Amino acid sequence: MVNSTLVATLYVNPVTGNDANAGSRLSPFKSITRALRVASASLIRLAPGTYSDKVGEKFPLVIPQGVIVIGNEATFGQGTVITGSGEYNSPTFGAQNITLLLLDNATLSGVTVTNDINKGTGIWIESSAPNLTNCTITNCGREGIFVSGTAKPAITDNKIVQNSAGGLVIARNSKGEILRNTFQKNGLGLAISDFSAPIIASNKFIDNQTGIALSREARPVLRNNLVENNSQGGLLVNGNAIPDLGSSQDQAGNIFRLNGQFDIQNSTSNTIISVGNQVNAVQVKGLVEFVAAVNDVVDSGDSSFPDIAGHWAAPFIEVLVTKGLITGLPSGNFAPDAAINRAQYAALVAKAFNIHAKNQNPNFTDIKRDFWAAPAIAAASNMGFISGFPDGTFRPEQNITKVQALVSMVSGLKLSGGNTNLLTAYNDRAQIPSYATSSVAIATQNLLVVNYPEIDELQPMRDISRAEVAALICQGLVTQGNLKPITSPYIVTPVTDVASFSDLTGHWAEDFIRPLVSMNLTSGFADGTFQPDKPMTRGQYAALIAAAFNPVAKRETKEFTDVTKEFWGYSAIKIAASGGFVSGFSDGSFRPNQNVLRLQVIVSLVSGIVLTSATRDNLGLYSDINAVPASARAAVATATANNIVVNYPSIKQIQPNREATRGEVAAMVYQALVALNRVPKINSPYIVS
Repeated sequence: MVNSTLVATLYVNPVTGNDANAGSRLSPFKSITRALRVASASLIRLAPGTYSDKVGEKFPLVIPQGVIVIGNEATFGQGTVITGSGEYNSPTFGAQNITLLLLDNATLSGVTVTNDINKGTGIWIESSAPNLTNCTITNCGREGIFVSGTAKPAITDNKIVQNSAGGLVIARNSKGEILRNTFQKNGLGLAISDFSAPIIASNKFIDNQTGIALSREARPVLRNNLVENNSQGGLLVNGNAIPDLGSSQDQAGNIFRLNGQFDIQNSTSNTIISVGNQVNAVQVKGLVEFVAAVNDVVDSGDSSFPDIAGHWAAPFIEVLVTKGLITGLPSGNFAPDAAINRAQYAALVAKAFNIHAKNQNPNFTDIKRDFWAAPAIAAASNMGFISGFPDGTFRPEQNITKVQALVSMVSGLKLSGGNTNLLTAYNDRAQIPSYATSSVAIATQNLLVVNYPEIDELQPMRDISRAEVAALICQGLVTQGNLKPITSPYIVTPVTDVASFSDLTGHWAEDFIRPLVSMNLTSGFADGTFQPDKPMTRGQYAALIAAAFNPVAKRETKEFTDVTKEFWGYSAIKIAASGGFVSGFSDGSFRPNQNVLRLQVIVSLVSGIVLTSATRDNLGLYSDINAVPASARAAVATATANNIVVNYPSIKQIQPNREATRGEVAAMVYQALVALNRVPKINSPYIVS
């Protein structure tokens, strides 16, 4: 829904604040409790620190209807900690000790919540529909989150870790959506009971005692979840519960692997139907019927190769096989875990990216003209995917390591950017050779890195396997727009670090700007400022587009009369123009120093990332839609439907002809990256949805 009123923002800082202050950015409150007493509060922004009874918090904290409480979403609330406990009388479960109660349409984002007392619960949701996103819920004495009554929450992109009894409990008649969360090292990762029927999708259940436990009449829908390495078992079904694990028309896509006593245990008398899940039949107990479906990879015998059924890389391999870009061995197997040598790698890359050598002789001393891979080696070498050694050899039989493959892909695809701070995603980053750190950072930023079995272990010096090369090639094709993204829990999606600017703290666009800076897509000024309210020129906008999207050329562009090759933004403007994001004027100029308008940004993003057209039913959201030319209204409708339009201060005013500020451009570019599934979603009251 679009909020037609200005959002009243209050600021809280437990270190420098004072509850006698005005609650402004420069004069913040000390406690959340004080901010919640302000009747007009719509958005409460929390500074890093610990919010406990020591700073005046009165628990439980009750987040009222429609109020948004935001800490630091980019770090999942690291350093912004709410800890404490108070008594709450639940209409469905009686007296409870909880930290926070979320009422209808309330939002909590970017904080860490802890309730370490015995039988303590971090967050309680009772018959309401709040939003809980990008938080860390940890070290609670009983469970991290309890959902009850007729609640319909949206619990998305959280880390729910190390809670004693359970990570999340859903009871009574609750529904809602549980999406993209990580449940790790809890007693029970997720417990669903009574008549609850939530949607559980794209979550990770790792290293819990039991991943998911169902009881009574629970009817959850499970899709695309990873349930792995849980010490007792993966999915436990008791009572009369029946999980939806897919149908012939809707494959479930869950992965059950390496769990203790069972992957799936059905202790009921009901037969559970499983379609499209990856699971070891030996690890299944009770009545579970596996129904075949198209592309079913669960012990169905339908895989292209017998040795990839249930393999973690099967989705990547199958896509390449379907496109004719990869083949198996003469034995009929694929050998996914076998190493791959340099000649084999060059052949795969040359075929996948459709490159041909102008000179069939690769000119390496150990590659004869009639060698089977000579043309592919020449092609891959000419494109920059792979090179020889100083002594003039290629060494075709030498295995290629993982870090060499990543450097190769970044070089061949001519990717750029990549802040080395992104390497904190890897526990073994010290093993990355110094020559490769920049390339690995770029690969990480572009979602090229796929790590199995531990997503935070790069293992850079190990020989890369055939399966890993298939995954790497798929991700490379995705960056070029030649392949739709493949869902896998092993694709590294880095958490961006927070940059520091003297004028950014508390700014409405702060949460959009910081990730872009951390990914090296934009930067501030030499004086330590970002100047988010300063207009952005067309040249600067083109540079941001080139860095953020690195678009593949879709059209030829002529030289602009006012952009010479010596101009600082010449290359970026050419990239953005050939990629379909920007164009010049009828007189042949580009006018790089002219400020870009808000409408130009919106139309540019819709054109450049090629979004599916939307109906114009949503244009009534804007009170000034008449200021938008008829020729641009389709683009505005499409941008609105894809949550790209960001309006500040009034969400109902698109202000199409106003010069776009650096903060506004950053926000809409970030939202375009969200639409492409390249960055996590951000919760902001200024996103038109």
